[in-house]
Amino acid sequence: MKTEDCFRIGTVLKTKGLKGEMQLYMDFDGVENIKITSIFLDIAGKLVPFFVESIKHNQKNSAYLYLEDIDTIEKAAMLVRKDIYLPNKAKPKKRKEEFTLKDLKGFIAVDIYEGELGEITDIHEFPQQLIAAVSYKGNEVLFPLNESIIQGIDRVKNIVTVDLPEGLLDIYME
Repeated sequence: MKTEDCFRIGTVLKTKGLKGEMQLYMDFDGVENIKITSIFLDIAGKLVPFFVESIKHNQKNSAYLYLEDIDTIEKAAMLVRKDIYLPNKAKPKKRKEEFTLKDLKGFIAVDIYEGELGEITDIHEFPQQLIAAVSYKGNEVLFPLNESIIQGIDRVKNIVTVDLPEGLLDIYME
């Protein structure tokens, strides 16, 4: 399993008790609604699968986890500070009314005149507006996400069609 085939849901914070229980920090919204039977832990840059024995969500961003074959504090301690991933197919689909402009991260930006710009790598949030970052021809290009720029969003193909202001790309290409 590759990192791009998964999404990060949190991190192992610390061990709890002597029987291999671990406390998790969960920073993915809605993770408590996902039925988790197995996870992947990032160990030395590789995703290693583990079967979940039990998981208890005790607070909004916290959970307690038992993994199969991790039955001592020593085994659990080796997994502390490791990132936790689930396969993309387990990611809950957002209903149309829950979709926001922040969810455009990972979408392909296509300008109506220039064609494909590339994947939106980040969404920067400023008080006045959201700014999308795209790597275009080796340069990071920033553009605002608003009604005048966005021409359409295809949530099935993960494409956002934009009409960038004239000359914006030229500024980044100099």
